[in-house]
Amino acid sequence: MFDVLQAVAVFFLNPLFLLILLVAVALGYRRVKRERKDFNIRKLPGLTELRRLVADTWLHALILSVLLSGIGFVTDAGWIVLFSIVMLIVLVSFYYQWGSPIYATTLAFFGLVAWQQSGRTFSYRGWSLQDVDLLGQLAITIPVIAGLLLIAEGSLIRKSTVKYASPHLEKTSRGLRAAVFKVKTIWMLPIVLLVPGDMISAYVPYWPQFKLGAESFSFVPVPVLIGFSQIARKRFPDEVFPKLGKSVIWTGIAVTALGLGALYEPLIGWGALVIGVILRTVLTIIVAVQERSGGYAASPSAKGVVIAGVLPGSPAEKLGLKPGEVIRAVNGMHVANDKELYDAIQVNAAHCRLQVADRNGEVRLMQQVLYRHDHYQLGLLLVR
Repeated sequence: MFDVLQAVAVFFLNPLFLLILLVAVALGYRRVKRERKDFNIRKLPGLTELRRLVADTWLHALILSVLLSGIGFVTDAGWIVLFSIVMLIVLVSFYYQWGSPIYATTLAFFGLVAWQQSGRTFSYRGWSLQDVDLLGQLAITIPVIAGLLLIAEGSLIRKSTVKYASPHLEKTSRGLRAAVFKVKTIWMLPIVLLVPGDMISAYVPYWPQFKLGAESFSFVPVPVLIGFSQIARKRFPDEVFPKLGKSVIWTGIAVTALGLGALYEPLIGWGALVIGVILRTVLTIIVAVQERSGGYAASPSAKGVVIAGVLPGSPAEKLGLKPGEVIRAVNGMHVANDKELYDAIQVNAAHCRLQVADRNGEVRLMQQVLYRHDHYQLGLLLVR
């Protein structure tokens, strides 16, 4: 039992795993601090990023682990170490624009290439730098891993970023304050990889292992970091991030397909990694440039009060209000700012009747029953 617990501790006491937990808490704290500064209230609890670390990714991690280990894609212990080091550097840098796993997988692979080409010799616990065949199995495995991780990243961006986009206020060129929507988050995929050799079993005798012929293989759990940081300014999050996620998925499919092409020519796998880095970088730059040009999607309006965000579970969410919509009147009274809005709510203690213009300018009427504790907790973050 002690050996089993020791094996589990290899993953849960991994410095990268522990640091990911701490950084997730720090990201939530910084987000809440910024939201309270702009709106005097936070949109989501501070531990949201921590709770989402694996809650959003466990299915992706399970599928990838079964695919990679089940099919028999073998990685390398040295590559895993370099891969973890690169992820660690990205994690502590907080520059999550470059947190896509394609960068870490590629840097770790070509790091091994450069290290091997330097002519130096290195060996540790049965692992030898000279024995790493970068034109063999790894030329297939690493690009396939990179491609599948890109697919997972795109899926997470597409499904898990719109809901958690954090609004904050930014000064426009005219001195007004408009809303921008920022997503800065990390995910962790606990993926099980197949590694040849007995380097791990030398430390933990009961670590899961099997033999194929004369060679031993171990199942190694690796906490894979995916970082994402993007701002929606010209458009709304539901207009930007799903499209970006779809593009990342297609990039991952292309990298995976090219990686499998390394079965015929190993250098195709090398090229797949380079192409993946280029395409992912281009996607990041394109979105950044597009969102910096032009005006703001949620800027002050003379027609009413502009919504910057909606608190989950609030009366405003039950009303179906969305960021970018304009509240023109409340209980029959025209409103131009947040004070007038909440003053108008008090006119009727039982019902809140709103006249709202959607993003296309179409006006609709809606109402919601309010209770005593709702009067000043409609659940809106407003551009002001």
